[in-house]
Amino acid sequence: AAAKEWVLNAKDADILKPWDAKGYKMPGGAPYHPAGFMTFVGANAMVNGKTQGAFPAAKALLSAVYEGSLVPFDTALKIEARWFTNILLNPSSSAMIRSLFLNKEALEKGAVRPEGVADQRVKKLGVLGAGMMGAGITLVSVQAGIEVVLIDQTQEAADKGKAYSASFFDKGIARKKSTEEKKAAALDLITATTDLDALKGCDLIIEAVFEDPAVKAEMTKKVEAVIPEDCIFASNTSTLPITELAKASSRADQFIGIHFFSPVEKMALVEIIKGAETGDRAVAKSLDYVRQIRKTPIVVNDARFFYANRCIIPYANEGARMITEGAAPQLVDHAAQLLGFPVGPVQLTDETSIDLGAKIARATKAAMGNAYPASQADDLIFWMEDLGRLGRKANAGFFDYDEKGKRQGYWKGMHDKFPLAEEQPDLRDVQDRLMFVQVLEAVRALEEGVLEDIREGDVGAILGWGFAPWSGGPFSWLDIIGTPYAAERCDQLEAQFGERFKCPDLLREMAEKNQTFYGRFGPDAKAA
Repeated sequence: AAAKEWVLNAKDADILKPWDAKGYKMPGGAPYHPAGFMTFVGANAMVNGKTQGAFPAAKALLSAVYEGSLVPFDTALKIEARWFTNILLNPSSSAMIRSLFLNKEALEKGAVRPEGVADQRVKKLGVLGAGMMGAGITLVSVQAGIEVVLIDQTQEAADKGKAYSASFFDKGIARKKSTEEKKAAALDLITATTDLDALKGCDLIIEAVFEDPAVKAEMTKKVEAVIPEDCIFASNTSTLPITELAKASSRADQFIGIHFFSPVEKMALVEIIKGAETGDRAVAKSLDYVRQIRKTPIVVNDARFFYANRCIIPYANEGARMITEGAAPQLVDHAAQLLGFPVGPVQLTDETSIDLGAKIARATKAAMGNAYPASQADDLIFWMEDLGRLGRKANAGFFDYDEKGKRQGYWKGMHDKFPLAEEQPDLRDVQDRLMFVQVLEAVRALEEGVLEDIREGDVGAILGWGFAPWSGGPFSWLDIIGTPYAAERCDQLEAQFGERFKCPDLLREMAEKNQTFYGRFGPDAKAA
C-alpha cells in the first residue's frame, strides 16, 4: 500500500534521475576533467596490474565506465550493452562460468560420489603429524566443528600444532573477523597428544608425517592396531603412490589419499586419490569430509604425482629449462603472468623451495631408472642446491632477498653458469611451451584413466595451482583453441623443443574428428 501511494503521488522531481538533472556533475570529475582524468589513469594501471590484461571482463567494465562517462546517459547504456555482449560472446566467458560456477558447484555437491553409500560425515578426526600440513588440516577441521586428535612424537610438537589454530583465531580477533568465544570453542575440540590410544574413537585418520614410505608404513601399522575396524585411513602425501602406501595396511579397501595444498586454510582444492583397492566407502568418507570443511574435491586414480603435481612439476621444469637455454628469467615469469598465472615458474620454484625440486627429481629418477627424462633443468636445480640457494626459505634462490625476506630482483649469478642469450626467445613460444607442457599432461592423465571426469581436470587446475583461470582450465582451453590447431602446434613444438610436446594419441584422434573435450567427455555427452 505504501509503495502504491508513493508511485501515485510521485512528483516530477522524484522520477528524475540525478544524472538527468540540470547541472549534474559526475562525482570525482568526468574523464575530460583533470581530477577525473587522474582517476582513470590510476584505475587503468590498477586493473592491468591485477589482471595483466588476461581477464577480458575487467577491461570491458572499465571501458564501459570511461566511454559512457563521455556521452549522454542513453548512449552510455548502449555502450555498456555492447561491451557486455562482447564479453558474453568471448569464449573465456562461458569457459569460466562452466568451470568456476557450474562444475565447481557440481563437484562440491557430490557429482562424483559413489552411489548407494550412506552419509559418511566425520565426527572425530585423527591427524598424525603436527607440522605445517597437520596443523593446517586441524585448523580447517575444527572450524567445521569436527573434534580432532592431533598426534606427534613429542608433546611440544603437538602443542605447537595446536597453537597454530590459536594464532589463526588471534589474527581473526584482531581484525574483528572472529571472537574469543569462537576461539575457545575451536581449541576445545583439539586434543594435542603423543598417545595413540587417544585415536580409539576416530572415524577418519589423516596421516601427514614425513614423506618417507618407511615412516608412513610404520605409522600405519601402529595406528591400525588402535583405531576402530571401520575407520578410514588417509595419507596426505603429495607424491608417493597410494597403492604402494596401502600395502602397509591390513585393510587396503579403507586406505585412500587426501592431498591438501599448502597453506591448507587458504587453498580451496583437495585432491582425493583412489588406490588400486580403495573401496567406495573410503571415497564417500573423503568427499563428505571435504564438503564438511567447505573445500572443493576432485577424485583421481593413483599414478605418479597424481594429477596436480603431474602438471605443476613440468611447468616449473620448463621455466628452469628455458633459463639453461639463455632465456631471461624475467621473460619466463612475465610470460606466465600475461597468461593469467598468479606466479611464473621461476618464482614458483623459489616459493616452494629448490631443494624440494631436487628431492622430487632424485626420487623420480630412482623410481623410473633409465626411463627418467633427464634434462638441463635438473642440472640447474642441483647446482643451485649445491650453492645453498634453496629459495625464499634460505633468503637466496633464483631471487636475491633482503634481511626481511623481501625479493630484491633476480639473482644475476645464475648467468655465470647459464649465460643470457643475445637473442631472447619469442614471447609466444615461451607462453606456448608453458601452457602445452601442462595441458598435455592433463590430456595424458585423462587418457590413462587418472582423471575420470574432465570437470575435475579443469576445476582442479584452476583451484590447485592457478592455471590461467580465464581459460576455464586445460580442457576448456583446448576447446577454445580447437583440437586440430592444438595437435598442429604440438607437432611444431615437438620438432623445435623435444619429445615432451609429442601430441597424445587421444588429442590426435580428436583433432582428426574435429571433436571438443566437452562434446566428447562432458557430463551431457556421458548422459547421452
